[in-house]
Amino acid sequence: MGEKSIVLGAGCFWCTEAVYKMFPGIIKVVPGYAGGHTENPTYKEVCSGTTGHAEVAMVTYDDSIISLDRLLDVFFAMHDPTSVNKQGADEGEQYRSTIMYMDDADLEIINRHIERIRKDYMKPIATKVEKLKRFYEAEDYHKDYYEHNRLQPYCMLVISPKLHKLRKEFGLK
Repeated sequence: MGEKSIVLGAGCFWCTEAVYKMFPGIIKVVPGYAGGHTENPTYKEVCSGTTGHAEVAMVTYDDSIISLDRLLDVFFAMHDPTSVNKQGADEGEQYRSTIMYMDDADLEIINRHIERIRKDYMKPIATKVEKLKRFYEAEDYHKDYYEHNRLQPYCMLVISPKLHKLRKEFGLK
C-alpha cells in the first residue's frame, strides 16, 4: 500500500485532470501525452493527429485512501468508453479512451473491472489497455487548466457540467 500511478486517457486531458483532482487520496494529476511514436511531442503536434499519442493524465494516488477500482469507476463514469477516437466534440486518435498501467499487478484489476462493467454498455468497450512505455508531460499552460481558466467557454460548457455530474454521482462536495 502507498503511492501508485496510472495513466488515463478519457478525451481532453483538461477534463481528466479536473475530475481526478476532486477525489480524496489523489496526490497529483499531471496532463501529458503517451501511447505514440513521436519523442517529446508538443500539444500542436499531438493535436495534428500524426504522433500516435493520446492526451492523458498521470494520476498519482495513495491506494490506502482510494483504490484502483474506484479510480476506474470514475474513469468509466467520466467519458464514453465505447466511442472510438472521439469524446463529445473532441475528435481524433489523441482523444481515445485508454488505460496505461505501470504495475503488472494492475492489469488483472483493470481487466476484471472491464469485464464486470461490460454488461452496462450497449456497444463494445473501446478502451485500449496497454503497459505505459513513455509519458511526456504537457506544456505548463495545460497544468491546472480548469483552475486557471474556469470562465473559458470550454471549461464552462464541458468541464464544469462534468464536474457537477461526477460530484453528485460520487457524493463529493
